[in-house]
Amino acid sequence: MKVPLQITKQEILTFYKHINPLTHKGIQGHALLVGGSYGKIGAAVLASGACLKSGCGLVTAFIPKCGYAILQISNPEVMVVTDESENFISRINFESEPQAIGIGPGLGQEKETQKAFFEFLSTNICPLVLDADALNILSLHKSWLELLPENTILTPHPKELERLIGKWESENEKFENTIAFSEQYKIIIVMKGAPTFIINQSKIYQNTTGNAALATAGSGDVLTGIITSFLAQGYSPDQAARLGVFIHGLTADIALPETGYQSFIASDIIKNLGKAFLSLDF
Repeated sequence: MKVPLQITKQEILTFYKHINPLTHKGIQGHALLVGGSYGKIGAAVLASGACLKSGCGLVTAFIPKCGYAILQISNPEVMVVTDESENFISRINFESEPQAIGIGPGLGQEKETQKAFFEFLSTNICPLVLDADALNILSLHKSWLELLPENTILTPHPKELERLIGKWESENEKFENTIAFSEQYKIIIVMKGAPTFIINQSKIYQNTTGNAALATAGSGDVLTGIITSFLAQGYSPDQAARLGVFIHGLTADIALPETGYQSFIASDIIKNLGKAFLSLDF
């Protein structure tokens, strides 16, 4: 395996966009987060909240009806559109025109949800970030990978990656298979772990931020929201993935002296995003 390029502050600052003082919410990007099911609405809360807190001008969450009050109360700044189904997503139908869409947090794998996901992929041309159950559904229907727009970002943890590319016997084989998978479908793979690597066909990046505090429920949902936010704001998919993992990890490095490893939770990532951005702005 060739030596990965390091994702450092110096490298991030070569493409990081400082906020235009004359900007407004209408040109800061509109992102759509699709997810949630009965008992897992929190995943959609975390993803949409992180998306908004990462600089996106407008964020809409598309969720089942059972999550409407939860999301409106948890994230009052996020717009909410509900599915016709009560407990899971059965048809992905929205009127807005987002610049980026994130799908998967808390989605579930109901048969109707799988069908809805297929129908969405069959017509979608919007830049995508896919996580969690969106990846698990794809692993059940490998032919659907052909429907993904070029440079779609997938954010699997090790088990989700294994379901997509098959088992590996060594780290070297894991990277070889992931690179081949990325090249075959022209997609970007964020290999979540310690450290996190990004595979964009022949390009390999290694993140330099983050620590063991990130090994907590909901951490990946937050990452999905952050990357989707950057995509909607006009970063290229390659840049959105790199900036996303860097900022995500940086929040844990900033918070660790106060929270310790054990008491850091996913919502702490969102709480520390402001400090993470300030470290890039000054």
